[in-house]
Amino acid sequence: MASSSSSRQMKHQVFLSFRGEDTRLNFTSHLLKALKDTGVNVFFDEDTLEKGDQLSLALSQAIATSNLSIIVLSVNYASSKSCLAELSDIMDRKDTEGHIVLPIFYHVDPSDVRNLAGRFKTSFDVHESEKLDQVQQWQAAFVEVGKLKGWRIEGGKFDRPETEYIKDIVEYVIKKLMNSKFGSASEEFIGIDDQKDTILRLIEQEDSRVIGLWGMGGIGKTTLADAVYKEAFPKFKDHCFLLNVSQKSEKQGIESLRNEFLSELLNQKIHIGTLSIGFPLIERLNNKRVIVVLDDVNDPDQIDFMGVKYFGDGSKIIITSRDRQVLKNGGADKIYEVKKLNENDSLQLFSTFAFKLLNPSVDFRDLSNKFVKYAQGNPLALKVLGSKLYTKTKKDWECEVEKLKEYGQPKILQILKRSFDGLEELEKNIFLDIACFFKWISKEEAENILSSCYKGAVCGISNLIDKCLLDISPVEHISVHDMLEEMAKDIVRQESKSIGMRSRLWDPKDVDKVLRYNKGTESIEGIELDMSQIKHVLRLHPSTVGNMLNLKYLNFYSRNTDKKLLADEHDNVSLPNELRYLWWRYYPFRNLLSFNPKNLVILGLSDGNMEQLWDDDDHQDLVNLRTIVLNGCKNLRKFPKLLGAINLEDIECRECESLVELPCLNHLASLASITLHKCRSLKEFLELPKNISYLDLGETGVEEVPDSIEHLTRLEVLNLRDTMVKNVSTRISKLEHLWLLDLSYSSIAEFPEIPINLQHLRLADTEIEEVPSRFDCQSSLTLSDLSGTSITTVDVATFIRFENLEHLKMNYCHKLKLLSEVPPNLSYLEAHGCTSLEKVTFIDRNRFEVPNEIFMIFSDCFNLNKDSIDNIEETAMFKVGAQVERWISLWESGCESQRLFFCFPGNEISANKFEFQSLNSSINLKIAPNWRIGGRFLAFAIFLVADLTNCSRYEYIERICEYQLKATSGGNEKFKTKWSDRRVLDFESVFECNGEHVLILCWNKETITGCFVSCLNSKPRALVKKQTQKQKQKNETS
Repeated sequence: MASSSSSRQMKHQVFLSFRGEDTRLNFTSHLLKALKDTGVNVFFDEDTLEKGDQLSLALSQAIATSNLSIIVLSVNYASSKSCLAELSDIMDRKDTEGHIVLPIFYHVDPSDVRNLAGRFKTSFDVHESEKLDQVQQWQAAFVEVGKLKGWRIEGGKFDRPETEYIKDIVEYVIKKLMNSKFGSASEEFIGIDDQKDTILRLIEQEDSRVIGLWGMGGIGKTTLADAVYKEAFPKFKDHCFLLNVSQKSEKQGIESLRNEFLSELLNQKIHIGTLSIGFPLIERLNNKRVIVVLDDVNDPDQIDFMGVKYFGDGSKIIITSRDRQVLKNGGADKIYEVKKLNENDSLQLFSTFAFKLLNPSVDFRDLSNKFVKYAQGNPLALKVLGSKLYTKTKKDWECEVEKLKEYGQPKILQILKRSFDGLEELEKNIFLDIACFFKWISKEEAENILSSCYKGAVCGISNLIDKCLLDISPVEHISVHDMLEEMAKDIVRQESKSIGMRSRLWDPKDVDKVLRYNKGTESIEGIELDMSQIKHVLRLHPSTVGNMLNLKYLNFYSRNTDKKLLADEHDNVSLPNELRYLWWRYYPFRNLLSFNPKNLVILGLSDGNMEQLWDDDDHQDLVNLRTIVLNGCKNLRKFPKLLGAINLEDIECRECESLVELPCLNHLASLASITLHKCRSLKEFLELPKNISYLDLGETGVEEVPDSIEHLTRLEVLNLRDTMVKNVSTRISKLEHLWLLDLSYSSIAEFPEIPINLQHLRLADTEIEEVPSRFDCQSSLTLSDLSGTSITTVDVATFIRFENLEHLKMNYCHKLKLLSEVPPNLSYLEAHGCTSLEKVTFIDRNRFEVPNEIFMIFSDCFNLNKDSIDNIEETAMFKVGAQVERWISLWESGCESQRLFFCFPGNEISANKFEFQSLNSSINLKIAPNWRIGGRFLAFAIFLVADLTNCSRYEYIERICEYQLKATSGGNEKFKTKWSDRRVLDFESVFECNGEHVLILCWNKETITGCFVSCLNSKPRALVKKQTQKQKQKNETS
C-alpha cells in the first residue's frame, strides 16, 4: 500500500487546504509564512499552481506529491465544493497510501465537524438540494477528519495567542516529516527516481543479464543500485547485495569474499579452497534465478571469480564501478552512466543533511546555493557538506565557504583520491597536467601536447575518461569536475611545503613569489599565471624561467591589457628546452634566439615585443610544432621558413602590421589554416601547400589572386574582404571544396568565376556593375551579398539554378532600377535603401514550395511604382495563406514556431480582408474560446503602417512598433511577451529608415490566445488579421 507513495517523486512537503474567505488574510497566511521561513516546502494554490493547469487535476497531483496535508477547518469550509473535493481526495489517500493528515479546528467545534452539526449541516443541506453525486463521499470524509487528533483554536480571550499555536504546529510538522517514511529513510534516494526507473526497465529486458552502473566517485552508483535492488529483489527467490568488493578483496582476500557471497545466496556455509568452483556447486547455481549487486568493482577478474556466469536463466547481475573498461571486460550487456543531480534535487539533498528539511531556511538560502554549486550535483559531496554544517551558525557557514575556495573539503577529496591512487604513473601525470592546466581545451589538442611528454598519452587520456576522472563535452573538449580538479591540486600541494619544489604552480600568489625572488627549481614542470591577478609590475631576469630546467608548460595570460611582466635591461630570455606549451601574452623580449624549440607543440606570443622568432639556420628541429599564434605582434618583421615543422597545422598572425612577407610555405604539408587578418603590409599572395583549408587575408595589401590558387585543392574558406584585390584568376572555379568566398569592400570590378560547390558569396561594396546572365551548375549557393554595388538590373531568375539559394542581399544598391522574377522559394531578400528601384516582379507563385521563414525588406525604396507595391503586398498575403496551409498540414506532427516579415514603403493597406482594424496606435483583441483548436492557437498576422523616420533596424519593433502579446483567462494573465526586433529580423544588416512604411508580420505560437498591439509612434495605423485552423477549413468549403 505504501510502496506507490514512497516510490513517487515528492514535489512538496505540505499541502495546505483552507477556505480562502475565512483565513487567507489572517491565520493561514501567518502559518504559511512560518512554515516557509523554516524551509518547509508548502503547496499553496495561489503561489504554487502552475499556470494553465486544470484546477482539479493540478490539486489532485499536488496532494499526491505532498508528504502530508494540513486542513484548516473553518466556519465556511464545508460551503466550498472545491474545499470538500480536496478533503475527499486527502482522506482517500490517507486510507490507501498512508498520507499524513493534520487538522486544525479554527473557531469551530470538532464535535460539529464529526457530527455534521451547526453551520456544517446547513452547508451540506445546500449541496444535497443541488443533487450532487459527490455529497455522500464529502460527508464521509468530513466526518472522518473530525475524528482525527488536531489543534483546536477557539480564539476567545482565554485562549492562547495564535502565534503560539503556529509555533507548535510548525515544530510538530518538522518532527512528523523527519520521522515519517519520507524523512531519513528516503533522503538517500532524492533525485534518482528517473534513473531508477531506467534501470528497472533494463532489468525487464531479456538481453540485459549484466547491467553496469558507471560514474565518478560519490556520484551515487551504490545508492542507485540499492534503490533498484530494494524494488526488484521481491521478484527473485534468492538475492544478495555485496558492498565494497574492491576494498574487501584487498583486506580479506577474494577467496574469502566469494565464500561469503555464495553462502548468502545458497543459504548455507560455503567454503571453497580452490580457485575454481566445483561442478556440484555450479549445478546448484545453474538452478538459481537470482538478482545480485556487486558494488565498487575495480577489476574484471573479481566479477568472473564470483561465479556470476553460472547463475540460472533470468538472473540479473548489477555491477557498479568507476571504470567503464572494467564493466566492458566484465561482460556487461548494458552500461548506464549515472547522472549527477540537477540543481533542485541537489539543494533538497543538501538541505536534508544541513537542516533536516527538504529546503533551506530563508537566511541560509544564498549560502546553501554556494555549497550546491561547489558540489556540482555530486551526492556524496552534498551529504558530507550538509552534515558538517548541521546546527552550525551563519558565521560558521561563511567560514566554510572561504575554506572550500582555498582547500576543498578533505573528507570528500580523500574519497575521490581512491580513483587517483589506483592509476598507473603515466595516468597520474596526465591527470595532474590536465586538471591543473588544460581544462576545456580540445581533446585533440590535449593529445598533441601530452603525447610530446608521455609515450602512450592518447591511451592514458582514454583510460582516464573510462575511469570518470575526465569527461568529454559534446564539442569534444576535455572537462574535469571541480572537485576532481581540487583533489589534483591538493595532491600537488602535498608534494612539498616549499612552493619552488612543487611540480605544478597555478596560484597567482605562489607564481609571483617564485618569479619575483627567482625561486624556480628543476622540480617545476608546469606554471600558469593570470597576470591580471598580480598587483605590482614584475621585471623578469632572463634566467628566471630558464632555471626551471624541466618546465614543460608555461602559460602567462591576462584578462586585461595591463602588462605586468616586463623585461629588465636584457633583450633576450633564457627558456628551458623541455617546453612543450609556451603561451606568453605581452611577451616582453625581442626574440627566442636562445631557445631550442625541438619539443614545442604550441607557441603563443600574442601582443608581444617580438621582432623575430629565431634564425632560419639555427632551428630546423620543429617536428612537434602544431600551432603558432602571434596576433598583435606589431614589431614582427621576419617570419621563419619553418623548414622542419612538418606537423605544423595552424598559423595565426592577426594585426602584425610590420610583417611585409612570408616565406614560401609549400613544404608544410600538414598546414591547414593561415590567418593574416589586418597584416596591412603584406602585398603578395602566398605560396602555400595544397592542403590549406582556411585562408584569411582580409584587410591586407594583397592585390590579386593568381593562377596558382588552383593548387589549393582543399581550400574551403577564402577571406579577401577589404583588400586591394582587383583580379581573381578564373582558375578559382576549380576549387571544389571552397564553400565561402568573401571579396566584400575589395577593388574587384567583375563578377568572379564561381566554384561549383560555393555556398556563400560576398561581394558587397565592390565595383561590380552587372550580374552575368547565367551561371553553370551553381546549385549549392545559399547566400549572395551584392549590397552597395553599382548593379542596375537583377533578373533574380538568373539565380534560378541556385535551387538552394535562401538569402539575397541587395541593400544600398543605389543604381538598381529593376528586380525581376523573384522566386517564391527565397527565404530572405534584403533590398533596403535601393533609392532608384522602380519595379519588382515575382515568378508564378504556384511553381515553388513556400519556405518555412520569409523575410523581404524593401524599406526606403521610395521610387517603387504602385504596381510593385501592390505586387509585394499581394505576395505577402499569398505567403501568409501558404504558411498557414503549411502549419495546418503539419499540425498533427508538431509545428515549430515560424515567422514572416515584409517591409515596404506605403501608408495604406487593403482593409477588406481584416476582421480587426484600428486607426489608433493600439488594438486590443479578445479571443473567443472557439478560436482554439484542441486547446492550441494557430497563427497571427499583423499589418500596420508606421513612420520609421530616423529609425534603425534594431528599433523597428523596440522603439516604434512594440508588440505586447497577452493571453488572459478569468482575469488572470497567463501569457505576456514583447516581441523584440531580434526575434523578427534574423539577418545581419543594420540600416537607418525614413518615412512611412507598411509592416506585415505573421507567426505561429501555440501558447498565444490573445493579442495587444501597441505602436509607440503617434501616427501608425494597425490592422490585425487572425487565422485559425477551423476558419481555414470553413473558407475552403464555402
